[in-house]
Amino acid sequence: MASPSSLLLPIGASGKSLCGTHQGVSCDKFRGVVPRCSNLEAGLRVSRTIGCDSKTKLSLMKRRDMIGFVFGASTLLLDSCDANGAGLPQEEKPKLCDENCEKELENVPMMTTESGLQYKDIKVGTGPSPPIGFQVAANYVAMVPSGQIFDSSLEKGLPYLFRVGSGQVIKGLDEGILSMKVGGKRRLYIPGPLAFPKGLISAPGRPRVPPSSPVVFDVSLEYIPGLEIDED
Repeated sequence: MASPSSLLLPIGASGKSLCGTHQGVSCDKFRGVVPRCSNLEAGLRVSRTIGCDSKTKLSLMKRRDMIGFVFGASTLLLDSCDANGAGLPQEEKPKLCDENCEKELENVPMMTTESGLQYKDIKVGTGPSPPIGFQVAANYVAMVPSGQIFDSSLEKGLPYLFRVGSGQVIKGLDEGILSMKVGGKRRLYIPGPLAFPKGLISAPGRPRVPPSSPVVFDVSLEYIPGLEIDED
């Protein structure tokens, strides 16, 4: 991003075009956002040596007003640039399932449980499954059905720790992880009753989850403390 000073043209830039005269002072038209008064420095020198009569004071006041306008215009320009920057596409967020993964998921069969939870295995794990009440460490990316992310452990840099099957997370996530194995990745299609019955107000810039709205979770089961025994 350009620095604020680079957005202002220096006084005395080339490209003069008279916009009219007043009190014998000629002013250039705007080039960018900065007008130039060609007799400004001369007027200031005169005021220091011979004093200021009423006409000179009026002329200097108008010059000061013009300088004030220049800085005001530059401030508006900077604010406009910030507003345009806010509309730029957001930085790509980390995901558990990239473009190739998405294509492969199209051919993975959908599994549906009695509760209405649906899921597709991105990768089947080879470790143990978590017993109810055990603490698990899992990474997740939570999305609304359109694919917009409203929460993610990947952005926080640490797996999420919770006791599976004990109601510490939404029902759909609890149920979905219970049948996973360590090292596995799964996409959970969680219906409204198993998600957020009261809705969820997300952080600024993130999509809001309406009450009883379906959500999608990509989950990876990283490890289960107490079930992984190091072999000597």
